[in-house]
Amino acid sequence: MTNEASTVSAQTLADNAVWKEIVAEYQKPSLGRAVWQILNTVIPYGTLWYLMYLCLPVSWWLVVPLAVLAGAFLVRVFIIFHDCGHGSYFKSRAANDAVGFFTGILTFTPYYHWRWEHAIHHASAGDLDKRGTGDVWTMTVQEYLEASRWKKFAYRLSRNPFILFVIAPMYLFLLQQRFPSAKASERERHSVWAMNAAILGMALGLSWLVGLKAYLIIQLIIMMVAGGAGVWMFYVQHQFEDVYWERGEDWSYVAAALKGSSFYKLPRILQWFSGNIGFHHIHHLSPRIPNYNLEKCHQADPLFQQVKPITLFSSFKSATYRLWDEKNKKLVGYSALRELRKQQKHAVR
Repeated sequence: MTNEASTVSAQTLADNAVWKEIVAEYQKPSLGRAVWQILNTVIPYGTLWYLMYLCLPVSWWLVVPLAVLAGAFLVRVFIIFHDCGHGSYFKSRAANDAVGFFTGILTFTPYYHWRWEHAIHHASAGDLDKRGTGDVWTMTVQEYLEASRWKKFAYRLSRNPFILFVIAPMYLFLLQQRFPSAKASERERHSVWAMNAAILGMALGLSWLVGLKAYLIIQLIIMMVAGGAGVWMFYVQHQFEDVYWERGEDWSYVAAALKGSSFYKLPRILQWFSGNIGFHHIHHLSPRIPNYNLEKCHQADPLFQQVKPITLFSSFKSATYRLWDEKNKKLVGYSALRELRKQQKHAVR
């Protein structure tokens, strides 16, 4: 993404407030589209789960591809859950909360607690002074250089691709989300315990039907696939070279949306499974737009299309970015540290 194009887009929208008029039309939920999306997502997911159970005694060669497909559908289930948390999926708040709780059971995510933390993410994305809630741990170059040896080790470990996209998703969905944050309100804390009870009930019921071993194998494989894909999507949406980060009064909501959230242009089939969340610049500009309207909103005005897309192939480069370079305003890899040390040695001489 070029800084020039994205700056023009953000500045134009901020000055003229044009974006508020444009997005208003697409913030209107559609009951028909919402119900159809639930049907074409939850029913296939349940069917695949059952097919995996039938194939488990036959061959792993049948189970694994079904698990990958089921994981893709679970990502789509999470997008429905996500939209309900924003109150954008249905016009009815009660319907959003009911479907949000149900899809939260399938994704092992406490609805009200996640909604609260995710709202913080939207209010602070791209703000260097408000990092730490609902985001990927990101240190600046200077912070890393000044960190203790143990903290540097922990940071490098957390940024290791295997840890970040395999271990961390399983830890997040299976363990971390079973406990409320110390900062959570009473309702958010209670939502965690209620979700834990609902998940336990689902696990016991399915274990009784298909057997404990079959349930654990099937559920863990699906969660591993969906969790890894979901974390990768979230990572790419906010971790790319020219991403936006600013401090305090220099931070802008519009710039954080259009420059700090990527337009992840995926192949059509992956766009479908990911519920259009690749139009993340539009989503952060207006979280009240349901996922089934994001693409239409993006196409509604050239201002949005000035945001340069990140393709599936080019997105893999994001995995090499580790630290935020405040001086040059871009994410860099660890190799930048070696260059900085060389410059410092040269300056001393």
